[in-house]
Amino acid sequence: MIRPLKPAILALAILLSASLAPVHLQAQSLKTIDPPGGGKIVYGQVAGQTTEAGAMGSILSSLHKNLGERPQVGKLFQIRGTESVAAFFSVTSHQTGKPMQIAGLIVATKVTSDSVQAALVSDDASRFPKTLGPLMKTLFQAWHPFAGASTASTGASASIQPLHQVVLSDNSASVSLPDGWKLVPNMSAMGTLVALGPNGESAELGTTWLIGDTNHPLIQKTIQQLRAGYLRNSVYATATYYPNGADPAQTFVYLMQTLRKKANLPEAKYNFTAATPVQAQGQRCTHLAGTSDLQDGKGSRELDGLFCQRPTNPRTGSYMSLAYTTMAPVSVAARERATLGAILQSFNVNQQVVARQANQIAAPAIAQIHAIGRAAAEQARNAHQMEDIHNSSVYKHWDDNDKRSQEFENYQLGYSVLSTTDNKYHGTFWNEDADALVKSNPDKFEYVNAPNYWKGIDY
Repeated sequence: MIRPLKPAILALAILLSASLAPVHLQAQSLKTIDPPGGGKIVYGQVAGQTTEAGAMGSILSSLHKNLGERPQVGKLFQIRGTESVAAFFSVTSHQTGKPMQIAGLIVATKVTSDSVQAALVSDDASRFPKTLGPLMKTLFQAWHPFAGASTASTGASASIQPLHQVVLSDNSASVSLPDGWKLVPNMSAMGTLVALGPNGESAELGTTWLIGDTNHPLIQKTIQQLRAGYLRNSVYATATYYPNGADPAQTFVYLMQTLRKKANLPEAKYNFTAATPVQAQGQRCTHLAGTSDLQDGKGSRELDGLFCQRPTNPRTGSYMSLAYTTMAPVSVAARERATLGAILQSFNVNQQVVARQANQIAAPAIAQIHAIGRAAAEQARNAHQMEDIHNSSVYKHWDDNDKRSQEFENYQLGYSVLSTTDNKYHGTFWNEDADALVKSNPDKFEYVNAPNYWKGIDY
């Protein structure tokens, strides 16, 4: 049976969208939160309603009555295979005499056959884009509609375990985990986080791929060159290529299998019971639900996650994909769902730190580009430009720029350059593979930085 979209996943999808308002629903017996930062949160069971559509209609009618104007509702989106619905709205409040523009979001979720819960988040329309994130985070710290339903249907405890915040050592991301959970250090950095639970649970949050879109002419040309035997020992020879816009579930499986192959792991088996599109601003996101077998002898795991694909960069032909997934052995999945949802909802990326880390790597390449531009301008004013252009120092600038540009590209693609300790051989590897080689053979392999790259091999 296809399960409804979990509130934590739906919240993450909504946070990627945008736009939501202080409203009061006096006619509804719902709980209310007044966050210190402003806005209004209302949530709980909608009395007298047994369907999501009915609950949403009841709340919209209450808004109309209380605010004095009919709300303007955006496009409804329905969770495929369920009756769960959500919608953005806007309305002008006439409660205080002075019209006030309000924006918000309503989510209605069927919990049992005769019970529907709903939540509404709202704020002044001018503030809403900034307050949406904090409002949604506060909502899902308090609202857990499926926890009680899971307990009733399974007889097992589905309450959320106590969580404590864990911040990555580079301060690029944080997550709240129960006792007994541990981060995987070499897989948790630069906005990506992997954590393992004591009962075989796992959370892989912010997994990122940079993919060459095979629909793009530049990528098609690159693939033709690779097939002709060119670009050996370059990042292009080991990069990932897949068409943007293909089936999201198949794309996710392909990317995961590619990662596993590079790590010398067997192919996993995936069985999705639902692949549901969710609204997200500026990207294509899909909620994936089903099972996975990692072929590690531990059997099938329940998988739940959000997979997003961004548009292809028209200049480079590449696009980004991101995944946020949780898994748990089927034997413990029922009692762990609420906790896994809370873990997923608590994940937060410090974009400023990630951007600074990227800029630190990119800065030398950018500086070199600017230096070359200044040198070229100076030489253009020189009557002997044609002679000076061949000056070895200029070529050194260009060569240094090529090295730094390659180093930045390696960072974007997740590669590292290694050499043997006697510096006789160089090669480019995935970060995970490079880390494993250096740690297991420190007397044979070492990392190589841009100044020591070999032309024609490393760049």
